[in-house]
Amino acid sequence: MQKRKIMENIYWMGAIDWDRRLFDSLIPLPDGTSYNVYLVQGSDKTALLDTVDPPMAGELLAQLADVKKVDYIVSHHAEQDHSGTIPLVLERYPDAKVVATPKAKGMLMDILDIPESAFVTVGDGETLSLGDKTLKFIHTPWVHWPETMVTYLAEDKILFSCDFYGSHIATTDLFVTDQGRVHEAAKRYFAEIMMPFRTIIAKNMEKLKAHEIGMIAPSHGQIYDRPAWILEAYQDWVNGAPHNVVVLPFVSMHGSTRQMVDRLTAALVEQGVRVELFNLAVTDIGKLAMALVDAGTIVVGVPTVLAGPHPLAAYATLLANALRPKAKFLSIIGSYGWGGKTVETLAGMIPNLKVEVLDPVLCKGVPAASDFQLIDQLAAAIARKHEENGLR
Repeated sequence: MQKRKIMENIYWMGAIDWDRRLFDSLIPLPDGTSYNVYLVQGSDKTALLDTVDPPMAGELLAQLADVKKVDYIVSHHAEQDHSGTIPLVLERYPDAKVVATPKAKGMLMDILDIPESAFVTVGDGETLSLGDKTLKFIHTPWVHWPETMVTYLAEDKILFSCDFYGSHIATTDLFVTDQGRVHEAAKRYFAEIMMPFRTIIAKNMEKLKAHEIGMIAPSHGQIYDRPAWILEAYQDWVNGAPHNVVVLPFVSMHGSTRQMVDRLTAALVEQGVRVELFNLAVTDIGKLAMALVDAGTIVVGVPTVLAGPHPLAAYATLLANALRPKAKFLSIIGSYGWGGKTVETLAGMIPNLKVEVLDPVLCKGVPAASDFQLIDQLAAAIARKHEENGLR
């Protein structure tokens, strides 16, 4: 694809990866992704903001064919899908300087073997003049690595946001055209890589409030030419209260745990609580991550295997601990055949979750009437806790 004009002397470059379905050998990409690069041509200097994942290097280099000079290569983030083609761009423009945070400089030298002489480091809030255009660099650590920054183009009110506000979507649309689709993709993106750093992200969002943002150009996904809605969505995801939602990941081997899950789901619905159910044997783990953004309560449905939790349930618990959602309550339901330490094992896997643990319900074999009564009591307790905490 050829470079595309965003506004006068500002262009989108990069590559659309229609076929990629997994990121970091972990994160599902059901809609592919894009690697967005931006060319800003000032009256005196030209800056290239980021590069592409190395397998897509040929596309970027072809788009640069008629660009005679690049003075600066701005590296917002050292991860290879952003920075991996910097060495090839430097080969074409050997006089260009790589602009990065001091921490990013060291990481880029380690990851890509870029010589120290190629770098210009910038402090938080420092500016760089391209003549009639001014780039302002704002450090945004832990969005989502420690070295990240964003760039604000003052004259055109564009925020080049790196991974901030990004979404994994492969599309020929330059700007957001389907807000619903992008909202879901951006929420998935936030859940999978941003949610663990909510507290720091909130501080970075405060820093951005001082700038009039007319457009957001992220490193993945479409450009927001009307960015108010994604800024509002991030406010909810980062700072908003959990919702009146129970997220219930489960696995069932012989049906006993599934019976308990179905009973709890029905009881919660009767109590006015929304339930998001995830059968871990078949679920898209990214969908589970998205649901955790809003969860007021997490309940893990788990059978016992060899005296411990089923591995799929253990993985979901480990994921929740890593993502650190805002949930306030957690419980466990499940079944066992002869004994074990399922509850103790899972409880030891959630040190990062600041939750109140509600009494678990485990049955021996097929659930009896008394077990279903305990499930109903758990549903009532969850509904009461949600109401007491104002979860809506």
